[in-house]
Amino acid sequence: MTGVPAITTDRMREVDRVMIEELGIELIQMMENAGRNLALLAVQRYSPESVTVLAGPGGNGGGGMAAARHLANRGIRVTVTPVKAIEEMTPIPAQQAQILRQMAVEFSDDPRRADLILDAMLGYSLVGDPHGRAAELIHKVNEWNDPVLSLDTPSGLDTTTGRVGDPCIRADATMTLALPKTGLMEARQMVGDLYLADISVPPSVYLAFGIELQDPFAKGPVVRAG
Repeated sequence: MTGVPAITTDRMREVDRVMIEELGIELIQMMENAGRNLALLAVQRYSPESVTVLAGPGGNGGGGMAAARHLANRGIRVTVTPVKAIEEMTPIPAQQAQILRQMAVEFSDDPRRADLILDAMLGYSLVGDPHGRAAELIHKVNEWNDPVLSLDTPSGLDTTTGRVGDPCIRADATMTLALPKTGLMEARQMVGDLYLADISVPPSVYLAFGIELQDPFAKGPVVRAG
């Protein structure tokens, strides 16, 4: 894609803050857009009959669980493996998890091999290397060498510098949100094919940061970025 700038993690945090605090576009709305678009890309690129969703306790995991709902609605066999118990998730991802439970979507502490793995464990808030349960799941998935589609960033990657954490998901493709992050451009061996997804950021938000760009989503809500 030409004319679409990459931004740092701190700048993306500011975009999110303006969306929520100044425009009143809630996190759950952005999460729903992310999840719907992730499910759309999963179906269009992989046509899976079964999907395992690795879901973290924060916003990244919430987006992954929103995707799980859309995939289950399409009749795809979905299993969710959470990094933490629902009681330890932040409120909005916990709500997404409860919805899935009401839908009888299966949760399993042991991740299952599937036609596609959705990596929604760790987003841009990661500092340092993954540890604990998230690190265990990253190691396991990398050993499988099955197709992995990451949400926003491969879990374990620094989205500003491109530093590859120990461990870090090795994705077949990554669907990042709003604008590409600078770190994704520096670690393409972990990112795989890069896609960009619309989460409904108004142009005025970007203009406030001095970013002018043509609508990258004129042809659809998910576009190839490289």
